[in-house]
Amino acid sequence: MHIHILGICGTFMGGIALIARELGHEVSGSDAQVYPPMSTQLAEAGITLMEGYDPAHLQPAPDVVIIGNALSRGNPAVEYLLREGLPYTSGPQWLAEHVLHNNWVLAVAGTHGKTTTSSMLAWILHYAGLQPGFLIGGVPNNFGVSARAGDGSFFVVEADEYDTAFFDKRSKFVHYHPRTLVLNNLEFDHADIFTDLAAIQRQFHHLVRTVPDNGLLISPVNDSNLKTVLDTGCWTPVEHIAVDTAATWHTQQAEPDGSAFEVVCNDVVAGRITWPLSGQHNIANALAALAAARHVGVPPAQGVAALGEFTQVKRRMELRGEVAGIRVYDDFAHHPTAIATTLQGLRAQVKQQRIIAILEPRSNTMRMGIQAQPLSDALHLADEIFIYATDDLDWQPERVLDTLGERLHVLHDVPQMVAQIIALAKKGDTLLVMSNGSFANIHEQLLQALETKYA
Repeated sequence: MHIHILGICGTFMGGIALIARELGHEVSGSDAQVYPPMSTQLAEAGITLMEGYDPAHLQPAPDVVIIGNALSRGNPAVEYLLREGLPYTSGPQWLAEHVLHNNWVLAVAGTHGKTTTSSMLAWILHYAGLQPGFLIGGVPNNFGVSARAGDGSFFVVEADEYDTAFFDKRSKFVHYHPRTLVLNNLEFDHADIFTDLAAIQRQFHHLVRTVPDNGLLISPVNDSNLKTVLDTGCWTPVEHIAVDTAATWHTQQAEPDGSAFEVVCNDVVAGRITWPLSGQHNIANALAALAAARHVGVPPAQGVAALGEFTQVKRRMELRGEVAGIRVYDDFAHHPTAIATTLQGLRAQVKQQRIIAILEPRSNTMRMGIQAQPLSDALHLADEIFIYATDDLDWQPERVLDTLGERLHVLHDVPQMVAQIIALAKKGDTLLVMSNGSFANIHEQLLQALETKYA
């Protein structure tokens, strides 16, 4: 079968492409923006990529077109396939019908931590010999790919609340029908499609309604927004996790930077994890992954051993390089809470050394200014803050973030930003780049400029 994917280079749609190719289908795809790591994965898998959305890409007609949620009416390829009556579906629907129906589905939902928790969970199952399939919105370094079909028994899916397609405005995750469901956390996000927090909670409750009574829900003990969701109706057993309070799964003797901690399950110490990750948020992610893995039969001690060998996901506090004692990290940041927790973990790690935060407010919600006010508090642990203000930003960082004082630098040009950062940086500094896009590959620009400066 020939499958053509519109929007193939998004992390989710790229994963669909990889799985379809693994299952033996001929796969091609179109996209307007092609950049690593997804473009690299697709090319290595022998998938044909086409730039733009020319209707000619759909000639001769493929057997089915899978349409990503970034495409809308008016797109030339969409209008062509509708006019010609070509068969089409969404990515989540295709995944549900062709892959998930044969599997015990373990889904990871929440505003933050989905990618990392999904990666941890898939790694634990792999470590235990269960050969899981997975589709993750990032590239776990333990696997080197964002998706694989697996052996047909267990499938880990990052369960995104964003809408499915222009013709299906339900959240993607309602298609997945998990037996094991992790609810990491819940905050307001995606202001371009949700009017308020209640609208997101409604979608999360639709997801909860799909989990059977012999399944399992995993949720933090102290998330009031998720509690509201579960109080609306829950027909499935729930296990709670907590980093600093009593719960079914909790921790003790944790290092301040989150680099080591003991895991406790039902008041029994399962073991101690020592790893290269940092931050309280990653400890919570680990507990959720361990709980989900135990539900499919992985003993906690074996899960702990697996996480001791877990390496970070690409673009999640990924060290891109170090020059003259100056480290450059890449982090996929899109929300003030995620920014704050990342900086908290980094601060505990570097202690008094300087952190230079470099942020591109690129997500739809960030560009709209919905999350602008909390950014000041989220960034306060950084010593210097650089904001890339693009022309489509609907708010003025200079005014909204003025409480940051002289630490704040707002620029409209990436090369100029690089020059100012390099002039400021000194040995021992950490340069933390935060964006959910390519950010003009500023990481490499910084490293090259540092090499030139210290040559």
